[in-house]
Amino acid sequence: MVSRMFRIETEVDRTRRDLLRSRLRDTNTAASPVLRALRGTPAAREAPLHIWALDSADDLAGGLVGHTWTTWLHVTYLWVDERHRGTGLGSLLLAEAERVAREERRCTAVRLETWDFQAPDFYRKHGYEVVCAIPDYPPGVTEFTLTKRLGTD
Repeated sequence: MVSRMFRIETEVDRTRRDLLRSRLRDTNTAASPVLRALRGTPAAREAPLHIWALDSADDLAGGLVGHTWTTWLHVTYLWVDERHRGTGLGSLLLAEAERVAREERRCTAVRLETWDFQAPDFYRKHGYEVVCAIPDYPPGVTEFTLTKRLGTD
């Protein structure tokens, strides 16, 4: 039985959204001895990572958006403008993100998600391994999670 004392909301303003995220993150962190041990240490810091590629006309040719947390880089988006696909720009963006993660942020691994119609073969070519496949997410599509260990080279 659900109490009538609660008001359920599905969309909230930015301030309450940020409060909810913070509270959930803090609560989940408190429940894990490993995450509790990381709290407040430099290794626990989450830092955004944005890499831009501009063409000769200073137009956006491609980019990568992600973040680093503990010893991991999470690539959220990698995009190359259609005019520049096939030039190696995607590989350059990915390599630069891996370099920054490894050399500047001391990351040892990368993770990302992609769909079967996007770029799983591109990432495999760059040393990523599929660690999870979710069929029909969304219907008719398979989502892959891939990871890669970053070497010291």
